[in-house]
Amino acid sequence: MANITAQMVKELRDSTGAGMMDCKAALGEVSGDMEAAVDWLRKKGLSKAAKKAGRVAAEGLIGVALAGTKGVVVEVNSETDFVARNDLFQGLVKMIAQVALEAGTDVEKINASKVGSITVAEAITDTIAKIGENMTLRRAAALSVSKGVVASYMHNSVTDGLGKIGVIVALESPGKTDELATLGRMIAMHVAAANPQAVDLTGLDAALIAREKAVLADKAQASGKPANVIEKIVESGLKTYYKEVCLLDQAYIHDPSKTVSQALKEAEGKVGGTIKVTGFVRYALGEGIEKQESDFAAEVAAAAGQS
Repeated sequence: MANITAQMVKELRDSTGAGMMDCKAALGEVSGDMEAAVDWLRKKGLSKAAKKAGRVAAEGLIGVALAGTKGVVVEVNSETDFVARNDLFQGLVKMIAQVALEAGTDVEKINASKVGSITVAEAITDTIAKIGENMTLRRAAALSVSKGVVASYMHNSVTDGLGKIGVIVALESPGKTDELATLGRMIAMHVAAANPQAVDLTGLDAALIAREKAVLADKAQASGKPANVIEKIVESGLKTYYKEVCLLDQAYIHDPSKTVSQALKEAEGKVGGTIKVTGFVRYALGEGIEKQESDFAAEVAAAAGQS
C-alpha cells in the first residue's frame, strides 16, 4: 500500500475542496495516484449530489451579465440563503451567466456547455459536493438590440451582478451609448420596483386581459346598471388596468408626474436619437417555487435518533 503523506492529502484537498478524511480515503483507495483520487472524489461527489437532488432549492442568487448590445439574466437556486454569501457559489453563478451570453438561454444547453475541461452541469455537481447543498440552474433569459444598449439593475445586491431581483432592459436607439446606459439602468430600477407585465398593451397575455375584463363586467353587473353603462365602466377599468401593468403607461418611479413613455420621450434630446424599449426581463429569486415548511425541532430530534 502506498505511503499517504500529509502533504499529499493537503494537495488533494486544496485542488478539490473536499474534506480531509475524504481526501485521505480517496488516496488510499487509488494507491496515492493524485489524478485518480480526484476522479474518485468527483464520483463520490456525484453520489452525494444525487442524494441532495430531492431537496427544495428556493434560495440562491440571480445573476446578470452584459456584453455590449446583449444581456442575460439567470437564476441559480440553493437550499439556504446562507449559501448565497459563499464565494464559491457566487463564482459559480457568475460563471453560468457568462456562459449563457454565448450558449443562449436553453438550460440544457447551458448545462452541457464546457468551462475548461468540465461542463457547467459538472461544475454545479462539484459545488454541491463541496458546499453540501442541492443547487440547480432554474432558468435563463436574454435580450439584444441591433443598435443601442442592454442595461441592468440588481436589487439586494450581494456583489457586482448578483442579487435577489435582477432586471435587464433593452433600449434600441442610435443615440449616445453612455447616456443610454444611464437611462437604461433607471428604467431597469423602475421595472424592479413596479413589476410591469409587458412593455405595452400588445405584449399582454390575452388571457390576462379577458380575466380582468370578466371581473370588471361582473362587478358592474352586480350594481344593476344598464348594458351600455356597464360597457363604459369596463372600458374605463381596462384603461386603469393597463396603466398598472404596462411599462410605458406606468407612472415613472423617478418622477411620478410623468409616465415611463413620457420620460423616454423627454430623454431623446439628451441621448441624441429616438428611444424604443424592445423588451425587459425581471427575475425575482424563488418566485413560483413552493417552499417546504420545516419543523426545526423535529429535524433536530430526528438527527439525534429521537422519535
